[in-house]
Amino acid sequence: MVPAFLFPEAEIRENVEGPIVDLEQSRGKAILLTLGITRIIEQQSLEVSIWGSADGSDWGAKPLLSFPQKFYCGTYQQVLDLSRHPEVRHLRATCKVARWGRGDAKPLFGLYLFMQEAEKQVMARSA
Repeated sequence: MVPAFLFPEAEIRENVEGPIVDLEQSRGKAILLTLGITRIIEQQSLEVSIWGSADGSDWGAKPLLSFPQKFYCGTYQQVLDLSRHPEVRHLRATCKVARWGRGDAKPLFGLYLFMQEAEKQVMARSA
């Protein structure tokens, strides 16, 4: 499974859910998530969260991990330690967007979310 896109590169203008990704051999391992925001307009925000499921249909009441709210282009990384969630067999990303102020009321983001198994050096830095 890993490396893979939890959310392939796309432009979004509304709240979206990414595809369901089967973890396969990466179950119970640490996953490095890389969120890339490639396009943005002023006065808007993005919230990205990662949800886990044992069966691919019940995603629980709260996400496994959420990125802090984003307002700018850039590349952001977080480690998701799946050893704390051994039952999780599938992951899915959700993106929530908001826009305020003047101009077009619809948000516009270009983004992607990539996942790969975390290296031991990354795990040591995040501890």
